Amino acid sequence: MEITWWGHATCTVEDSGTRLLTDPVLVRRLAHLRRRKGALPPATALRVDGVLVSHLHSDHLHVPSLARLAPGTPLLLPRGARRSVPGLGRRLRHLEITEVAAGDEVRLGKLTVRAVPARHDGRRLPVGPQRSPALGYVVSGQARTYFAGDTGLFEDMAKEAGPVDVALLPVGGWGPGLGHEHLNAERAARALSEIGPRCAVPVHYGTYWPIGMAGVRPHEFHTPGEEFVRQAARIAPEVSVHLLGHGESVRPEVAR
Repeated sequence: MEITWWGHATCTVEDSGTRLLTDPVLVRRLAHLRRRKGALPPATALRVDGVLVSHLHSDHLHVPSLARLAPGTPLLLPRGARRSVPGLGRRLRHLEITEVAAGDEVRLGKLTVRAVPARHDGRRLPVGPQRSPALGYVVSGQARTYFAGDTGLFEDMAKEAGPVDVALLPVGGWGPGLGHEHLNAERAARALSEIGPRCAVPVHYGTYWPIGMAGVRPHEFHTPGEEFVRQAARIAPEVSVHLLGHGESVRPEVAR
């Protein structure tokens, strides 16, 4: 069982001989955001048995990155994605797209993937009707891995995730401020205390930042991972936290 963090919310989860990729964003620039840290994932990162997309924001559902996947790659999207994102079905017609909602389960290789709720605006744009939910995913194989996507704390978070071994939790963002529908380092540590995984990997920080704003609250770019380690040691000391650099991997110890 191995986790690789490529930056932002993009991770490879390898379990039971099956490789999954989360929220792939494989570009140096995304609209007003620039990749300020970490090399782009290599082409080998695209050789996977399935891809999980948590919600429709363009830093999570990035169509040009998804278009690079091999024909026939299974892709899980929140229900309503093809209706909400113009041209998505046409540009990704080479992929096996399945739209899911919270509670749905899909088999990918030797893994079972269950969609779970997230507290986050799932719309493609910050206007218009809410047609697609924001999701997290629990991947079950040798281990149970919870990829939270992008979310704030919510009351039934631990209940919805269920017992998990590994938690991939967002601890920051791509700008100098975070709303209540995001986890910062302290809220992510509180989530750890509630979920109770054996170990955790912080994600969704220290990769993209608005162009021209390098000097605006730079600690919000550089420090969330280390702050999460500190907060987790205080709030959830029983959880092992693996602080990865871009492109680094860890093989967490999990119950057998």
